[in-house]
Amino acid sequence: MKPVLLLATLCLAVAALPAHAGNGHCPPGLAKKSPACVPPGQAKKYHQGPRIGDRVSDYDYHLIRYPDRYDLPPLRRGERYYVIDGRILRVDQDTYKILDFIRATAALLD
Repeated sequence: MKPVLLLATLCLAVAALPAHAGNGHCPPGLAKKSPACVPPGQAKKYHQGPRIGDRVSDYDYHLIRYPDRYDLPPLRRGERYYVIDGRILRVDQDTYKILDFIRATAALLD
């Protein structure tokens, strides 16, 4: 095989291989995210909105300071209500993990 043709074939073979960071794994910070190994800006493409178990701090949120304005049931100790993407969520105050979806809301009353 001619040297130029061999070099071109080798370049095509290398270009066809997937690119991996470091030793073939994603960085530790992305490995802990949900979904794993997906950069934050692209994570929304994988699922729409927050899920139970997600952290509120990963989203644009609003704390509901006056739950009675929404006719919400009383909270247990250590819980708060938040609004994310127009949905009212019950959240653990210490861990900021989403515990439950309450309902959708059309407007913020706080």
